[in-house]
Amino acid sequence: MSDVAPLLEAAVRTATPLLLAAIGESVTERSGVLNISIEGCIIAGAYAAFVVGGAFPAAGYGAAILAGAAVGMLLVVFSVWRRLDQVIVGTALTMLALGVTGTLFRARGGAVATVEATEQALVIPFLSELPLIGKALFAQPFTTYFAFAIVPLAWWWLHRTHAGLALRAVGDSHEAAEAAGIRVGLVQTGAVLFGSAMGGLAGGTLVLAQAGSFAENMSAGRGFIAIAIVALGRWKMTGVTVASLGFGLAMALQYVVQALGWRIRYELVLMIPYVLTLAALGVFGRGVAPAMLGHARPAQDGLAQHEIERAQRRLHLPPTRSSIWTVDPFGASVEITQYVAAPARNAPIRS
Repeated sequence: MSDVAPLLEAAVRTATPLLLAAIGESVTERSGVLNISIEGCIIAGAYAAFVVGGAFPAAGYGAAILAGAAVGMLLVVFSVWRRLDQVIVGTALTMLALGVTGTLFRARGGAVATVEATEQALVIPFLSELPLIGKALFAQPFTTYFAFAIVPLAWWWLHRTHAGLALRAVGDSHEAAEAAGIRVGLVQTGAVLFGSAMGGLAGGTLVLAQAGSFAENMSAGRGFIAIAIVALGRWKMTGVTVASLGFGLAMALQYVVQALGWRIRYELVLMIPYVLTLAALGVFGRGVAPAMLGHARPAQDGLAQHEIERAQRRLHLPPTRSSIWTVDPFGASVEITQYVAAPARNAPIRS
């Protein structure tokens, strides 16, 4: 019993940044955007919290949220607005964030730097004295309570509000959502910014509520674990919470093994979370993902669709669903590349 209680306390504390990042990633993926850059959001948030939150942890959390949102904004520009490949852009942004934070940290001078003021545990009287689970559930930093409180709020927003229904509709079908009058780009932009901000908050939690210091690459793959948690939880908030606690327990086992002095090689203990990730995805990770996950929305929408309809009227062609049009983005020229229905007479089409 004496060994189980510290293990549970460490598991909940370690699961907090995973849960924060996974909640944000879940909302983002429900809109059809795969945010591979969540790892970059975490490390950016961690560095921002280290720089700003040295004296005031609250300011550090705010800076972490803004830093994560800044990385997410780059993903919005390239993957949502420019419709570039989400995996490539997300990977590039993660590498960029790791490189920039490492460079700035080295420029400050120092391999590891501590934070002067960290967030203290918020102890709830009487409940924290419960055997076995008291310290684990009721003697944690504020961000832990926030992470678990936002789970039911996120579920309610996704399933009980018009905005949540619109986001889920965008993730299931871009065309159907646009036909219903939903602005797909705007919905995805909001989802990506929220998910990235949650990733930044997860990074701030690492520095201000756990480690109390910053080191290069201290995110240590937590963003990729968060993506695996979303898939393992089948894009449901309850499943995401359970999976986060499971991975938190696996990561906390590293510290418990060291504290107990077990004769196990340190490298093998470090492998536990990542081996568990692969094993869990292989056994349980066959959920139904949003249909549009990872797919860019169609280019023929908004102004482009208006230009197509205007060109059809100018060329006196009947509109057909199977026609493929190429429209110059500046409106300088219009070219028909294919049409199915043959015209009544073989007259050349004038541009």
